[in-house]
Amino acid sequence: MNAAVLHALNKPPRFDEFPDPSVKDDEVIVHVRAAALKPVDKQIASGSHYASPSKLPVVCGIDGVGCLEDETRVYFGGPRSPYGAMAERTVMSRQRCFPLPEEIDDLTAAAVLNPGVSAWLTLAERAKVMQGETVLILGATGVTGKLAVQAAKLLGAARVVAAGRNEQVLNKLRDLGADAIIRFDKPGQSLKDAFVHEAGDSGFDVIIDYVWGSPTEALLAALTRKEFAAAKSDIRLVQVGESAGATISLPAAVLRSTPLTIMGTAGIPPMDKLMDAFQQVMTRTACGELRIDVERVPLDEVENAWQRDGHGRRIVLVP
Repeated sequence: MNAAVLHALNKPPRFDEFPDPSVKDDEVIVHVRAAALKPVDKQIASGSHYASPSKLPVVCGIDGVGCLEDETRVYFGGPRSPYGAMAERTVMSRQRCFPLPEEIDDLTAAAVLNPGVSAWLTLAERAKVMQGETVLILGATGVTGKLAVQAAKLLGAARVVAAGRNEQVLNKLRDLGADAIIRFDKPGQSLKDAFVHEAGDSGFDVIIDYVWGSPTEALLAALTRKEFAAAKSDIRLVQVGESAGATISLPAAVLRSTPLTIMGTAGIPPMDKLMDAFQQVMTRTACGELRIDVERVPLDEVENAWQRDGHGRRIVLVP
């Protein structure tokens, strides 16, 4: 079969032949229709991710949309190594295949479910967004960030502030629910001042951080108080990504002067919460409440697609 085959870490996969998969107990063959190219796929292939392969070659891709032998159309996640989603066929545990509603097409389902479920769980389960709160999305111009802007509103946020670097995408975020935007390409003090301005007197209740690095340092400087004052409600910052840097400098004064809690996404949630988020994303996408921009790319162009940025669009590979 044809597949996106990774022959060396930190190199793009090549469109190449790969042995057909065979099933073991409780496994099924999935005939792949679409597989999204995501940042995590690139991280795994680079060797920098904890799930990077120790043996090569392997097929890239952790999830996608396809059909089982009985023609059931499913979303699938977690193929058995060395098989992956970016191929004509892959092999899956039956429990990791989920039927899809007819209202969602293959490309949209492949594109939206991974980032959509991630955004929904981060906001609903980790940050526990409540009705009427103010939410700041750092990195709102990426695919997951754009979905997080929409999800925050659907979960009851009264005000959503979207911050990012891509000016063209930022200008479109108001149509997705953003009440205010902040551009990252400001000088350090100007970016800090922008955060202060948008926080206002009531401040941010929830911060979803897809960037880390210098933008987060500017935000933390903006949150740091310069005087003794009565604490307001807690600020919950959920660290999700590191597109602007893997580390930050965290002055102790930030944590002593501000009621700030910093947490991570905490890995894979319990199955009941995962399935609830899955259903929410499917339902909201089917009715148009969650929107995602998709670019269709033939699988044989994977090497070229791997090396470019979708600029807020999710590239979806089609065998």
